[in-house]
Amino acid sequence: MEKIFNISAIGVIRKNDQRAWIEINDIYKDAMLGLDGFSHIHVLYWFHENDTPQLRAVRQVHPRRDSHNPLTGIFATHSPMRPNLIALALCRITAIRDMVIELEDIDARDGSPLIDIKCYIPYDNIPDIRLPDWVNNTPDKV
Repeated sequence: MEKIFNISAIGVIRKNDQRAWIEINDIYKDAMLGLDGFSHIHVLYWFHENDTPQLRAVRQVHPRRDSHNPLTGIFATHSPMRPNLIALALCRITAIRDMVIELEDIDARDGSPLIDIKCYIPYDNIPDIRLPDWVNNTPDKV
């Protein structure tokens, strides 16, 4: 059974060669309370430049856009080609000024719609993490 959900942008991600920041919509001012106590946040945003039926239909990619990596299902990658275009990034906060959150960096495009922010709370170490070889053997790319 297919369900449809409505997601509205709560702000926008801005980025240029020198800096990255998030502009939060004014209606969410009360939601910012206490965020300045955290060094990192999870940022959920929309891969807006991939919003076509063709790109949403992609099911396998070469991770990090590297053809040397094995063809892999998108659920086993961080590919921006997904059936639901939700992106997740863990970001360091460098400053918060009113409704703007300055970030150290983010792997997002300027103008990406912001879906949500969640504070980062580290959990206990997770034992026995398993990763495929390509995760550690290729440069940092999408």
